[in-house]
Amino acid sequence: MVFRARAPLRVGLAGGGTDVSPYCDEFGGLVLNATIDRYAYATITARSDQEIHFFSSDKNFRDTFDISDDISLEGPSLLLRATYLHMIKNYNGGLRIAVELTTFCDSPPGSGLGTSSTLVVSMVKAFSGLLDLDLDNHTVAEVAYKIERIECHLMGGRQDQYSAAFGGFNFIEFAESGNVTVNNLDVSSKARQELEASFILFFTGVSRDSDRIILNQSNNVKNKDKVAVEAMHSIKKEAKIMKKHLLEENFSGIVQSMKNGWENKKKTTDVISNPLIEEIYDCAVKSGALAGKVSGAGGGGFMIFFVPIEKRKLVIDSLSRFNGELSNAHFTNIGAQFWKTD
Repeated sequence: MVFRARAPLRVGLAGGGTDVSPYCDEFGGLVLNATIDRYAYATITARSDQEIHFFSSDKNFRDTFDISDDISLEGPSLLLRATYLHMIKNYNGGLRIAVELTTFCDSPPGSGLGTSSTLVVSMVKAFSGLLDLDLDNHTVAEVAYKIERIECHLMGGRQDQYSAAFGGFNFIEFAESGNVTVNNLDVSSKARQELEASFILFFTGVSRDSDRIILNQSNNVKNKDKVAVEAMHSIKKEAKIMKKHLLEENFSGIVQSMKNGWENKKKTTDVISNPLIEEIYDCAVKSGALAGKVSGAGGGGFMIFFVPIEKRKLVIDSLSRFNGELSNAHFTNIGAQFWKTD
């Protein structure tokens, strides 16, 4: 029996960064994001021997352990190892199972679409099927967050795990107490269609180092840098504004909110943008894009542009001179899923 799961990647619409400590711990965070039809996949296959295999088909690495070996949390398969150990310890009484855990993601690490966190969500979902668990979306997200941020000590925020587990357009509240509330938005079909027709995703070709960016951003908040903290407050406020415009189908408001969010994000640390990002942004705007921003921490990865339909061809042609990847954004309402095959 083969156990499979997938979870959707997401684009950040507003509030990104306010879900990262220490800002959300002191002030609380608000994030608005939406899942798209790009996925992280996990497959678990039972083995008849006494070995545990961790295999990433897109990164092309494999680690093999005897079932009694010490499995340390390090190396390219860190997240696979950590997820296996966590799920076995907490949900199978510590009794190891001989399996092959295989992963694949539609977008590369550092893309700004939440790939690493989404990958962990998909693995947790696959293990919940293997172990016949009844984990709700909130628990799946909490477990994934604990594995990635606490047990693996990887820097980042809290939004990606919840968007991947729940799916859809979500307005997520991160309270100072640590409580997380996921509000699934009832976005009209008109708004979804207009956004899908207007959004262009552009992969800059650069997989950014999110740890360095997030560390700089967090240090600025910790050190009470006035400009950075005020910018974070504005970013959080913009999440509320973007939510209102989205529900009211106010597309000019969405454009302005994207502009405001991008300008404030660049104030949180000087490594959010760079000459390449600015050149791509300016090229898109001069060709007809009304607004744009980087999805995720910044520094590279995917950029999102809001482009009137009649200007799409011009923008696409102008961006083709960069060594990047253009794609559409199709939204999905479905979060993490599990299924079995023979």
